[in-house]
Amino acid sequence: MEIKEIKANHLLSGDVMLTVVVRKAHNKAVEKILADIGTKCQEWVLTIEKTKKKRSLNANSYFHVLANKIAEAMNIGEDEAKVNLVLEYGAIMVDDQGKNVGFKLPVGVNVNSIYKYAKWFDKRTENGTDFDCFILYEHTHKLDSKQMARLVDGAVYECQELGIETQTPEEIERMKSLWKKEE
Repeated sequence: MEIKEIKANHLLSGDVMLTVVVRKAHNKAVEKILADIGTKCQEWVLTIEKTKKKRSLNANSYFHVLANKIAEAMNIGEDEAKVNLVLEYGAIMVDDQGKNVGFKLPVGVNVNSIYKYAKWFDKRTENGTDFDCFILYEHTHKLDSKQMARLVDGAVYECQELGIETQTPEEIERMKSLWKKEE
């Protein structure tokens, strides 16, 4: 059996939490280990989480190249172009229960001083105070491959609308297939 990673954390209670990441190909071996642990321990907790597919660094690099080209064509800063793309094509932030994350601020508070990937969606009044409501989008480094592909596709579309040359659709599809292989 090949163990990909082991982490041990000492908890305040004195207990030790052991995290083991095992490659998918070794399911039978994991089942045997779990059976052995079950017979030797009186109490244990097992947490299994599906790993999130990370996006390729090549995808992130290509996204930044496109954002830079858009910034030049529109005569805006690269960060502004990147924020605009994330708010249009990025992934909405979700909490542990899968619910969208957002917040409200009193009207006049600069949302960008708090979080740069926030999109205004509503104005509400509560107890005589006006609030702007925002939905939050994930930072690009937290996107999985599917979310990153959507973001790159959006950046390609924007480039094409501005007459900016991009890789051909075939080259982009080849790049996407390589992202999946890297995972």
